[in-house]
Amino acid sequence: MRGLGTGAIGFRGALKAVITALAVLAAVGLLLSACATGGTGARDEGPAGSDSVTGTTAPSGSATRTAESVDAIRLVKKDPEVSAAVKRGLKPCVSDEYPVDVSYGNLTAGAADDIVVNVMTCGDAVGVGSYVYRREGGSYKNVFNAEEPPVYAEIDRGDLVVTQQLYKKGDPVSYPSSEEVITYRWAANRFSEVARTHNDYSKAVGGESPTPAPN
Repeated sequence: MRGLGTGAIGFRGALKAVITALAVLAAVGLLLSACATGGTGARDEGPAGSDSVTGTTAPSGSATRTAESVDAIRLVKKDPEVSAAVKRGLKPCVSDEYPVDVSYGNLTAGAADDIVVNVMTCGDAVGVGSYVYRREGGSYKNVFNAEEPPVYAEIDRGDLVVTQQLYKKGDPVSYPSSEEVITYRWAANRFSEVARTHNDYSKAVGGESPTPAPN
C-alpha cells in the first residue's frame, strides 16, 4: 500500500506539472498574438484622464538659475552709486514707458542672476549710464557702473561687454567717429578689464560723405 501511495503522489505531481506547462504555453501564445496584431492591452481603448499628458522631468542634479524680475527703475533711483544727473533724466518717454533696457544673466557666479541696466535718453536712445547689480544678502548691490555717454553694456558668454562710442568735434549725435569695446570679467569680487577693441567708423557709409577734393 505504501508503494501505491507513493506512485499516486508521483502521478499527481506529474499531472500538475503538465497542467502548469500548458498554462505557461497558453499565456505565451496570447502574448505573441497581441504583439502580432499590434495590441497593447488596455491602451488600445485610448488614453484616459491625466494619463494622456506626459511631462518631461529634469534630472534632480540639473536645476537651472531663474531670472528674478525686479523693478529696475526703482533700483536705479535708489542707488547711491548712480549720479544725480542720470536720476533726474530718468523719466517716462511715453505714458509709463521708461528708456531702460534690462538684462539678466550669470556674470558674477552668484546664487541668483545678475542684472544689467542701461539707461538711455528718450529722443535719440543715447546710453547715459550702464550698471550691474549683484544679489547679496537679500538685496541687490551695484558692482559696476559706467556713466560716460554714449555707453551700453551687454552680457556675452558670461562676460560683461561695454561699448562706448567716441565723438570728434563736429560729429552729429547719430554718427560717432569711433567706438571702444571693453570686455570685463568677474574675479576677486570685482570686474577687471580683460580685452579692449577700438573701431573707427567710416563717414562714407551711413554717415556724412567726405567732401571731395577740388580739381
